[in-house]
Amino acid sequence: MNYGPLIFLAAFFALASSWFGFVLAPQVQVGRLQQTNTLVLSLTYPTARPGLARQGLDVYRASGCAACHTQQVIQTNTVCQVFLTDAGTNQARIRALLENLAGSVEDEMILLIDHSKPILKDATPEGADDLVKALTAAGAKAYRENVALGPDIARGWGKRQSVADDFLYDYPVMLGSQRIGPDLAGVGARLPDENWHLRHLYAPKSVVPGSTMPPYRFLFERRKIEHGASPDAMAVEGDYEIVPATEARELAAYLTSLRADAPLFVAPLTVPPPPPSPATNTSQSSAGVTPGPGEATTNAAPK
Repeated sequence: MNYGPLIFLAAFFALASSWFGFVLAPQVQVGRLQQTNTLVLSLTYPTARPGLARQGLDVYRASGCAACHTQQVIQTNTVCQVFLTDAGTNQARIRALLENLAGSVEDEMILLIDHSKPILKDATPEGADDLVKALTAAGAKAYRENVALGPDIARGWGKRQSVADDFLYDYPVMLGSQRIGPDLAGVGARLPDENWHLRHLYAPKSVVPGSTMPPYRFLFERRKIEHGASPDAMAVEGDYEIVPATEARELAAYLTSLRADAPLFVAPLTVPPPPPSPATNTSQSSAGVTPGPGEATTNAAPK
């Protein structure tokens, strides 16, 4: 019996199933997405980069920046902490709850709690939510904050892990694979000054002592000063001025646009409520409006 056709069909089915599962299905699910979430004040994320920054992505790629920099913040864990924003009027109940956390607490000390510091740290989501609910039931106001952990977070490279949603408008995505230099996923948030990036591109060691980054002076023009330095001049060297070329400005615009720090469903961050007004009378505070994970966190992932 000739098994050739059966073997062919089996091989074809296996390859077709793999293609449908690994290529077609992801394309149908996320390939045409234009935005992921509605955030605070009805803003959407992500949005397309402005024209100059979009062109800067091409300069970033052509200059080989991805050979030394990544754009993927790694998060190893998440813990929760609880903040008390209003002690309310039921001092005895609040005291009992706080005594379970910190031992003896006097009534007058409840109103002196520093609301900028958590009353509970390193908690599980369940433990934090239980405390928030108990405080709410006692007439206080509190909220849970999600805290991302990991070496990249500790270095200040980002507030949360990088996810696919951050790169919906970027093509190609420049994730990188080596970290000879720092991760750049959130460089626009920690270094928002385009002039700083221009100086860094022209002479890296002038702004980062000991930097191993080579200077990208081919992105700048060195012009002889005729009738005074031009407004576009970044620096003056003797009788010459240093002027960023269009490519340098595009690259600087792209770098300052890298701000992958919006709270997402798959990578939640907590947006704290505004601090209480100094004129607020805590003795007349209303009970129980507690921004939990659905309010203080714009779109936290379900537990």
